[in-house]
Amino acid sequence: MFFEMTVQIRVSDFQEGHKWYKTLLKKEADLIPHGGFVEWEVIPGCWLQVSEGVPAQGSGPLRLGVKDLTVERERIMKELSVDYFDIHSRQEVGAKWATFSDPWGNQIGFFEYINKLEEKERIQTVTNLK
Repeated sequence: MFFEMTVQIRVSDFQEGHKWYKTLLKKEADLIPHGGFVEWEVIPGCWLQVSEGVPAQGSGPLRLGVKDLTVERERIMKELSVDYFDIHSRQEVGAKWATFSDPWGNQIGFFEYINKLEEKERIQTVTNLK
């Protein structure tokens, strides 16, 4: 049984990376166990670690669920100077998605449920974990 998950992203400029991901996630880090390393609990039991180092080539994207993909795209384009990126969808897929890069080349993305009832159920499941 798996009960938690961590994903690590490496950045070559740790101070800027820490600041960039704090803005992306809209919150302060949950843990700073030592220099060059910081962690956020994105949702219960799911941690994003940002570490100083050489970014991994060809990995990702790490996709984060959002309520409004268009609003989030506009926010990060403004707040983080991310270039415009397209939003994609397919009829057979129940979500829209988009991918962009952080300043170190790590692939990040957002997705939004098309069925808002399904989205509400997923949010309720995550927020009611015990």
